[in-house]
Amino acid sequence: MTASKTSVGTGAEVLRPHAEDAFADELRALAQADDRPRPAGWLLSPWAVSTYLLGGLLPDGTTVITPKYVGPRRIVEVAVTTLATDRALLLLGVPGTAKTWVSEHLAAAVSGDSTLLVQGTAGTPEEAIRYGWNYARLLAHGPSREALVPSPVMRAMSEGMTARVEELTRIPADVQDSLITILSEKSLPVPELGQEVQAVRGFNLIATANDRDRGVNDLSGALRRRFNTVVLPLPATPEAEVDIVSRRVGQIGRSLDLPPAPEGLEEIRRVVTVFRELRDGVSADGRTRIKTPSGTLSTAEAISVVTGGLALAAHFGDGVLRPADVAAGILGAVVRDPASDRVVWQEYLETVVRERDGWQDFYRACREVSV
Repeated sequence: MTASKTSVGTGAEVLRPHAEDAFADELRALAQADDRPRPAGWLLSPWAVSTYLLGGLLPDGTTVITPKYVGPRRIVEVAVTTLATDRALLLLGVPGTAKTWVSEHLAAAVSGDSTLLVQGTAGTPEEAIRYGWNYARLLAHGPSREALVPSPVMRAMSEGMTARVEELTRIPADVQDSLITILSEKSLPVPELGQEVQAVRGFNLIATANDRDRGVNDLSGALRRRFNTVVLPLPATPEAEVDIVSRRVGQIGRSLDLPPAPEGLEEIRRVVTVFRELRDGVSADGRTRIKTPSGTLSTAEAISVVTGGLALAAHFGDGVLRPADVAAGILGAVVRDPASDRVVWQEYLETVVRERDGWQDFYRACREVSV
């Protein structure tokens, strides 16, 4: 089963292909090698979906599946298994824990289409989740199926696909609750037409939420019960985080024709070390307590800092990532509150970075942009 997608463009290579397009070869190879049972409407078996996300070697030994998510295997297995049941999936975590990334790749592997997406904001209307109307047709001919504009969720229900709702807790509570009937009854009433849309087998929904948004628009108990919640943690070790940053920077860099990330692996390790120490409130050796800034300093922000540094190195340097290329990006990520965060950053530079062997170039570069 596949869904039709319409893209508007000039025919040139897009800046960021959807997951199902960027990794079409891997998905095709997995589908051909996949001899395990597949839930109704799924393009791959749960085993193959997990392999697609976590990476691995196909049984024939000829095709390598690249990891899309670096983290505990059991988390991915639970998420995939949830989608094979009648419960929706809620991916919860602090900013930068790859919730959106995992959501997109899950939808791509399960349904072959990751674009049935509702982006949650404070202004998201109920129509974005249920349906809207083509008002020209509505005024001319009255309520009809032709005048109805289906939401991504309605389309997923009628086609047996996976819908995605990003930043669920950013959506107003009364709009959130429009999901309750959809998730419990697997139907969407259209009272204007005296009809309903019933979900086809294969339909499910993946939502993401930032646990820093607690108290913004908390989920009602009734809605939360419709989800199985999977918490995505921050990378457990510095090595894992360096691996994640290197992979994503490499992917982004190739699309932007930037130098290969391995050329700056030492600086990637430094960025990751700085972010982890400031996040954890203690130096890597455990000897120095550190004040934490107001920002999250997530893996996603580390990826942004390194990508920006590579762009500087490519366009204003010799293509090799150096301390001066990442210093300004780190300062921008750390100092969100100019009053308090600047003090935290200066103290960290003087008590930790300045005294660290082999970090003098990095210390000077950071001092220069911090003045």
